[in-house]
Amino acid sequence: MDPFWAAIAEFWWVAPAVIGTGAVGWFGVRRQRAVHARRLAYDAARHELRGARTTAAGARAEVRVARADLARIQAERAAGRASSSDVTRARDELIRAQRDARALSAGVRAQRARVAAARAVLPGAASDPARLPLAQLMSAHDTVTRRWLDYETDPAKLIAFPAVSDARAPLTAVYLTERATAQRLRPRSAQAVISPADFAAYRDAVRRLEATFDAAEKEAWRQARASGAVPPAEAETPAPRWTEVAQRLTETVIASSAEVIARVGDATRSTARADEPAADPAPDPAAARPTPPPPADMTPPPVWPVPSRSNRQPPRP
Repeated sequence: MDPFWAAIAEFWWVAPAVIGTGAVGWFGVRRQRAVHARRLAYDAARHELRGARTTAAGARAEVRVARADLARIQAERAAGRASSSDVTRARDELIRAQRDARALSAGVRAQRARVAAARAVLPGAASDPARLPLAQLMSAHDTVTRRWLDYETDPAKLIAFPAVSDARAPLTAVYLTERATAQRLRPRSAQAVISPADFAAYRDAVRRLEATFDAAEKEAWRQARASGAVPPAEAETPAPRWTEVAQRLTETVIASSAEVIARVGDATRSTARADEPAADPAPDPAAARPTPPPPADMTPPPVWPVPSRSNRQPPRP
């Protein structure tokens, strides 16, 4: 037999084994990516908790060092090798270190609460890909960009609100800086695999981007109101929410429907009252009852004479 075919007959099982191993590994990697995408916000919160704990531990170490320095300087003050100002400076440093340590300890507790909140809202395995943490964060980033482009592409808004497009405006300059930072940290797609640290950095950048754009937009509306480019009625609600518009529309429709229903009811009652015949008055029960005859042995009461002004005598019987 040919040695080539002999080798194939001897090691034929190697190819199915390799293919099976590759398929299992591919499915395992895909599942691991799906789990990582769902847990990205939770893992980022845990990463920040570890960083907060490390920082708090360093602050507690600084407190111990400051306390030891204060004890040393107090001893040198007793020996005459340090002044009272050195003791005061060391005591102030200890107070500052203790204040920082308490603040960082409070930050650790707050970060624990964020971890619990992220664990509570973990999406399920069958969740919509648009509800994954990275997809939602990129959607928020796109929303801010669309709001900014709305001022850039609308000629009327470009004239009424020039501060939103003017990079020389302080708040707009801050927004443009944060926009560049968020764009640099933005992943290529919502399916990209990034680390929890990168996700946390991108999330913080998007939050700063939203805050800076809100501030720049508010300042632009203030300037537009001051210059008279925006009517006062529009200045009160620069960006009405769809929920408020829908609520006002619903209240108007309900009020109109109630008025129409009341009018139809009044017309129906008036028609029914006009079509009904006039009803006879109800008989009086007391008038319909017969008067009983007087008893036979009853003597009629005497009739007294009517008084008169003269001294006439009553007639004799």
